[in-house]
Amino acid sequence: MSAPLVSLKGLRVAFDEQPALRGIDLDVAPGESVGLVGESGCGKSVTWLAALGLLPGRASVTGSVKLQGEELLHARPDVLDRVRGGRIAMIFQDPASSLNPVHRIGKQITEALRLHRGMDGPQARAEAKRLLDQVGIPDAARRLDAWPHELSGGQNQRVMIAIALAGRPELLVADEPTTALDVTIQAQILTLLQDLRKETGMALVLISHDLGVVADSCERVCVMYAGRIVEQAPSARLFEAPAHPYTRGLLGALPPLHGPRRKLSAIPGGVPEPWAMPPGCAFAPRCAMHVSACDAAVPEPVGLARNHRAACIRATIPFPQDQVAYA
Repeated sequence: MSAPLVSLKGLRVAFDEQPALRGIDLDVAPGESVGLVGESGCGKSVTWLAALGLLPGRASVTGSVKLQGEELLHARPDVLDRVRGGRIAMIFQDPASSLNPVHRIGKQITEALRLHRGMDGPQARAEAKRLLDQVGIPDAARRLDAWPHELSGGQNQRVMIAIALAGRPELLVADEPTTALDVTIQAQILTLLQDLRKETGMALVLISHDLGVVADSCERVCVMYAGRIVEQAPSARLFEAPAHPYTRGLLGALPPLHGPRRKLSAIPGGVPEPWAMPPGCAFAPRCAMHVSACDAAVPEPVGLARNHRAACIRATIPFPQDQVAYA
């Protein structure tokens, strides 16, 4: 991988002294597409909200977040204002609550153009129309004067993408960008993101709980559990040879598209609460491969192959391809 565009090192977050992130190490290269997957509450969104300084004041954030060598964690407001929406843009889960309901679509796009590219007046409006055309909004000139409530959920999501693109970002973080959309519109939005990435050369971080979405959209996948990355690998390898029992459990819960029907496996138990984290491996109480050594210490990531690492003391033991981790 080339020199990272963004590098997270030892990123930790606690709310009221309860840990939410427990040491995130993640590099994103220029132009790369990375998927971040895991159950709700594992820290996917918090990772990037912390990186961009968007968490509330009660959050305690430590570690390092560098954008091509420039430290962003606890940076001055003027530095963050330049980076957020400019070099790094973020699309949030619910476009209906992210767009301002009392401002027209065109005003919200031109505001981003004014802040990050110094555009104003007719020039900004023309560029806003071009952005709406780029993200596939029909009749873009008329839509500039529309209110958010006049657009569908899919159209509002496209408007959010247009606002994110206004600053010509080097990295786009898409946080569950298709959660509130029907399946057909989901596919259109994901195709749009991939087309825009290829067209502009920007990097993409796709946060999702949908393994299928990540498999189709990302070159590399990071699996998170209880505030840590427990496995990361190129997409094809992760789905062909998952090494961490949690990853295997997630894949075992997916229905097969081909072959005979089978009973889906389920991971027993639930994610531990931050104030009741077990000793050693956080996944140990739910793991079918649990041994006493799992409780001794938090496992460090083990290199298994090129760009494939898993935080499991048994990750080096090969798994039979037909073995199901959870019955």
